[in-house]
Amino acid sequence: MDEQRTVKVSKYLARHLRHQPEKIGLTLDGGGWVEIDTLITAAAAHGFPFTREELDHVVAVNDKRRFAVEGTRIRASQGHSVAVDLALPPATPPPYLYHGTVARSLDAIRTEGLRPMNRHDVHLSADRETAARVGARRGRPVVLSVDAAAMHRDGHVFRVSANGVWLTRAVPVRYLRFPGGR
Repeated sequence: MDEQRTVKVSKYLARHLRHQPEKIGLTLDGGGWVEIDTLITAAAAHGFPFTREELDHVVAVNDKRRFAVEGTRIRASQGHSVAVDLALPPATPPPYLYHGTVARSLDAIRTEGLRPMNRHDVHLSADRETAARVGARRGRPVVLSVDAAAMHRDGHVFRVSANGVWLTRAVPVRYLRFPGGR
């Protein structure tokens, strides 16, 4: 499978397993799972056919491990805008986590902190490099440090997805460290 096809299938899966399952007639269960055969049939019926082998390839080579397969089912690991309960248990975060963004978002973040926007949770990375890659998708990245230990101590709940993304409902400004100070 060539790289361009891999990216196309991955984006298609992300769109329909995270945001718009109804657009192709899918109904995710409460945990975000759908039968793989049902997904493949629905995609083909809506003009985007792919094989089980292509799906398995996309799941296997995705460096962000965006998708999880369990038996005959698949789901997105995180990032949903549709209602799902990933049933991730609370976890103790490392002392610091990181969030990649761009300079044009900093004024709002300085005022409101980090909010989930159209997702269920704020996504945080365990290392600066990953956060920088995330921020770079929208321009020149700016990496913010999150005092996760203090947040956790103050009662904020963290969970970690199957692909290592740390999730929390929001990050208030007082827990953020901006490059060059506040």
